[in-house]
Amino acid sequence: MRRLAVGALASVLLAAGAASAQDRPIQADKIILVGDSTTAVGSGWGGAFCDRHVLSALACVNLGRQGRSTSTYRAEGSWDLALNEMTTPGYQSVWVLIQFGHNDQPGKRSSTDLTTQFPANLRAYVAEARARGARPVLLTPLTRRHFKDGQLQNTLVPWADAVRAVAAETDTPLIDLNASSAELVQRLGALEAARLSPGSPPPSFEADLRAGNTPPTPPAATPPAIAHGRHVDDFDYTHLGPEGAAVIAALVARDLIAAAPELAPRLVP
Repeated sequence: MRRLAVGALASVLLAAGAASAQDRPIQADKIILVGDSTTAVGSGWGGAFCDRHVLSALACVNLGRQGRSTSTYRAEGSWDLALNEMTTPGYQSVWVLIQFGHNDQPGKRSSTDLTTQFPANLRAYVAEARARGARPVLLTPLTRRHFKDGQLQNTLVPWADAVRAVAAETDTPLIDLNASSAELVQRLGALEAARLSPGSPPPSFEADLRAGNTPPTPPAATPPAIAHGRHVDDFDYTHLGPEGAAVIAALVARDLIAAAPELAPRLVP
């Protein structure tokens, strides 16, 4: 009888302890991803980052959109959605990772001026995030994977330089994804770097890729004008397939820990 009473008491104490632990308010943070298709789910690194590199007390919201520049992301209302996410109550800290550049380049329907509009747009994003109490982090744009004679043709360097300058000017933490991804891609070479892409290169590309050159790809199918997101299945040298997303997300997680060490306990390297 005494043994039963002791067992019952122990059960009550364990239940009380569990209830007490559950009653303690969670101390959670949030990360919001803002950017273009190289951040978006299905075509960039953001989906793999949220899936593999955050712990349960760190919410991760991916608001990356295909085809957007620093200008059109705001014009269509996506930045307003991000601002709303920054003010959701209950989070200790809200971090906003901002990566643009691909669609700000000349020749894009959404292009911006590199010397004036692009950096001004980034400054505005940083200032408005801080005004909402959020903590912005700027990312230089993911490199494209074009090669010529074995050398990576990193055409996004001027936009990466502009992001670096805005980060220094505004004292904003920086993840230099352009530099880290370019180093990785150059080390892999044209053929191995093709594995980061969505889809597979046509068999006719293999000889050129082995020689360190990237043949031009046919134009991808144009999505409907009303589409705000789609999975990218066509092989190209910009977007990421599942393997590429995993590799680049790991680079972002590693460098975010260095840029924002306060987040380290809540990130998986």
